[in-house]
Amino acid sequence: MQEIIIDGNSLSLEAVGLVANEAAPIRLADSSIAKVIKCRDYVDKVIANGEIIYGLTTGFGKFSTVNIPRENIAELQCNLIRSHATSVGEPYSIEITRAIMLLRIAVLAKGHSGIRLETLQTLVEMLNKGVHPIIPKRGSVGASGDLSPLSHLALVLLGEGEAIYKGERSSGRQAMQKAGITPVTLAAKEGLALNNGTQVMAAIGALAMLQAESLCQQADITAAMSIDALMGTPCAFDALINNLRPHPGQITSAQNLTNLLACSPLRESHVNCKNVQDAYSLRCTPQVHGAVRDALSYARGVFEIEINSATDNPLIFPDENRVISGGNFHGEPLAIALDTMALAISELANISERRVEQILNPALSRGLSPFLAKRPGLDSGYMIVQLTAAALISENKVLAHPACVDSIPTSANQEDHVSMGSVSAIKLLQVMENVSNVIAIELLISAQALDGREQSSSPALEAAKAVLRKEVPTLQEDRIMYPDVEKSIALIKDSAILKAVQSAGINIY
Repeated sequence: MQEIIIDGNSLSLEAVGLVANEAAPIRLADSSIAKVIKCRDYVDKVIANGEIIYGLTTGFGKFSTVNIPRENIAELQCNLIRSHATSVGEPYSIEITRAIMLLRIAVLAKGHSGIRLETLQTLVEMLNKGVHPIIPKRGSVGASGDLSPLSHLALVLLGEGEAIYKGERSSGRQAMQKAGITPVTLAAKEGLALNNGTQVMAAIGALAMLQAESLCQQADITAAMSIDALMGTPCAFDALINNLRPHPGQITSAQNLTNLLACSPLRESHVNCKNVQDAYSLRCTPQVHGAVRDALSYARGVFEIEINSATDNPLIFPDENRVISGGNFHGEPLAIALDTMALAISELANISERRVEQILNPALSRGLSPFLAKRPGLDSGYMIVQLTAAALISENKVLAHPACVDSIPTSANQEDHVSMGSVSAIKLLQVMENVSNVIAIELLISAQALDGREQSSSPALEAAKAVLRKEVPTLQEDRIMYPDVEKSIALIKDSAILKAVQSAGINIY
């Protein structure tokens, strides 16, 4: 796989996905190497001159007024990492951990953090060789950035903490030794350079964004399957209507639905029926799905800026002969974006479950068997699968409550307003899981409903259904249902139905 070049300024969300999910290798750009060396030379000069500068020759947080003798500066940096590694709970996945490592490398590569090149190169080597620090999920308040979880990352760089290497969990020292990597001894400023910043929040947001955008596309597909199975009309998706309310996401979703339903024999079979208006969960799909898309578009912009930003403190400007202590580590921009994502993406599941109700309820389903059971009464069909969807969307209603509106002062009120962005990020992970599961349930049920009609659906939707049918046969009588649900979930997470539709020649945006 082609190397991803890290220059601190041009990293894309897609590149983050490649490194996190497919282990694409990375390399520092020559321009970054030069900037890192120049910045470090400046740090060494400042220390040699005996200047008093926060984080270089002083303590941290409330201890910023305590001057540290030169002979204790290296010890200060190690103490910072050890004392700040206090997170608890289950660790982040390998994929998220890789994204965190990548984003930490990217911010250091900007050349304003004062880290030594050999320390940064060791972190690059860890990522490329697959030494993945154990980073517990809970322990960050989102200012000063993600101090605690990033300290767990830095521990392994020192040959401490714990890591996973080639599937085996061990001490950080053992993992580094097995990978043939020499741990580092931190020098002045390097502890702060490693644990001060927003990379945990940003990593989760970047990967969640890629998944959310795929879910929007797949939600349009499952919605189209449900609409066709319910003998709905595509008139509400006409460009003449939607262009009069030109929200970009709405126009995109309406066009997707139009393309997906094109050339459907099932639609043609009832083109002159008396039905002129469908339930809102069908008719207003572009308005709801589109609003989700537009909210995600805002959040994407935040993450694209953040993953190419300098977010540690203090920041060093050799050309200007200045070291400036500021607040770029504060996670508020991310926290608001992450909470917005959770709220928005929840709506895909809310409206999806309502389409499921339209299909399963015999009073609404336009001739489909109750709960899609072949032998109603003897068989329950998909009755209880809907209950699972209802439970998931109810949980999302709780998780959609924003964390960013809360703040608990820390560090003796030095850090008197914090973003709680990591809480926003962790909540979002669960929301994403729930939404994926609900969309997968709609896929199961809409495919079964299409099987219950005499005519076939459009070529695109038949291609999507065929992918499911390779894994899950049509329900003829009651069987153990959870394996079917799990197989459908796997297809959604792999974007399999999206790929099938695209292979059928339909572009989904």
